[in-house]
Amino acid sequence: SSQKKKPKNFKFPLDWVNSCAIVSGKRAFIAGVADDNGYGWAIAKALAAAGAEILVGTWVPALNIFETSLRRGKFDESRKLPDGSLMEITKVYPLDAVFDSLEDVPEDVKANKRYAGSSKWTVKEVAETVKDDFGSIDILVHSLANGPEVTKPLLETSRSGYLAAVSASSYSFISLLQHFLPIMNPGGASISLTYIASERTIPGYGGGMSSAKAALESDTRVLAFEAGRKGKIRVNTISAGPLGSRAAKAIGFIEKMIEYSYVNAPLQKELLAEEVGNAAAFLVSPLASAITGSTVYVDNGLNTMALAVDSPTLST
Repeated sequence: SSQKKKPKNFKFPLDWVNSCAIVSGKRAFIAGVADDNGYGWAIAKALAAAGAEILVGTWVPALNIFETSLRRGKFDESRKLPDGSLMEITKVYPLDAVFDSLEDVPEDVKANKRYAGSSKWTVKEVAETVKDDFGSIDILVHSLANGPEVTKPLLETSRSGYLAAVSASSYSFISLLQHFLPIMNPGGASISLTYIASERTIPGYGGGMSSAKAALESDTRVLAFEAGRKGKIRVNTISAGPLGSRAAKAIGFIEKMIEYSYVNAPLQKELLAEEVGNAAAFLVSPLASAITGSTVYVDNGLNTMALAVDSPTLST
């Protein structure tokens, strides 16, 4: 198998952000952190290592488990920064970015027991609470995606499933920037996460998720213009390679996607979440002060390939 052909693994140095506090004194809000093994967590760590204060927004039904795990030290190993210290999260906010304001929330959601005990979790309310708590932020990170019918082919996707994917995975970025822009300091930056399915066909990545990612990339360009002119805020998106996070496992074949990437990418190595985190730290820092409206690929170069080198047709 291709697993047996793997060369000795290697790693590029990943601790550069720790040695050059490139966002020192900045405050970041990362939307979409609910555990310690996704890209959102990796971005939070990279920003913390680079000197930023970290605020996170966690999906309401996952909030209790996330906060309990933090409090009980279950994430302590994952919180370790390159200098040996632990990443500090100043505050965790309940957030459901599918809803812009309380008026948008259906009664059945308000009555849902998974939302009991939480309040002020719509996008507008969270932005207002952050303003009340801290006054302003410098960095906004969108690490949110959900497609209830992601395992269905596009031809079998319902209208509601398609619109739900676009709402949760792309419009949520517009909503977050719309509500947080008034409290972002000029010169700040926003970033989101996309995927190559926005421009290439990935069979099995369905339910409208490919459409949502395409919309997210188009919105990135438009928002870069509008937020740049209105608030001097840069807007970029990272097209990250596959990662075996808990959220990604909903796709159903994430391990095969990771293996395919390993075998066919120009850099034949494992893609680490930290590498995406470091790219994000660079993009929101002054080092990238002239970069906006861009889709930046962090995928070991897989996006450049037009031929699968492990295809059986090449050996016949």
